[in-house]
Amino acid sequence: MRERPGSAVCEHCGTPTPPPTPTGNPSGPAPSVPRRRDRDEEGRARNARPRDGLGRPLPYGSPGVARQPEGVPRTPAESLTEAQRLLDDGMPFHAHEVLEDAWKAAPEAERELWRGLAQLAVGLTHAARGNTAGGTTLLDRGATAIAPYAETAPYEIDITGLMTWAQELTGRLTGSGAVPAAETAPRLRRRET
Repeated sequence: MRERPGSAVCEHCGTPTPPPTPTGNPSGPAPSVPRRRDRDEEGRARNARPRDGLGRPLPYGSPGVARQPEGVPRTPAESLTEAQRLLDDGMPFHAHEVLEDAWKAAPEAERELWRGLAQLAVGLTHAARGNTAGGTTLLDRGATAIAPYAETAPYEIDITGLMTWAQELTGRLTGSGAVPAAETAPRLRRRET
């Protein structure tokens, strides 16, 4: 599947795509070009294309932003600190990856909290890319997922502040443009008083 129909190369692997076969061609369809799938060191399928600061794939060979390593064991405080740093740097997609690691490693009682935080980061990613529908959907899902934790506010996470931020951001989103990621980023934890 190509991201841009009509492209001369597969934008996932760089393999040239065959020209379209005219309708009614007696020789049948053109043979398909086998596609190479990117793999990581363990042989798992993993897209190796470079990414920009918002996680959008770039053409192979382009300079990109280093991806967050997966499966890094962090304490909740370390996860929140790293995610906040990435949000402040305008990289909510990368912050989502850190929060997703925390979600996968969290005890069952906290999984929805971390999933909701990851969804808020993805919602900001979509909003910063100009995808207002996707941004609104993920911000709403994230706010709904973290809402049950408002009373306890584990790890000093500002649940109420994040829910307000998500609601205000969705109210500002229109179909005509992206929001600046760094300037729009939320504070994950309550400010020190």
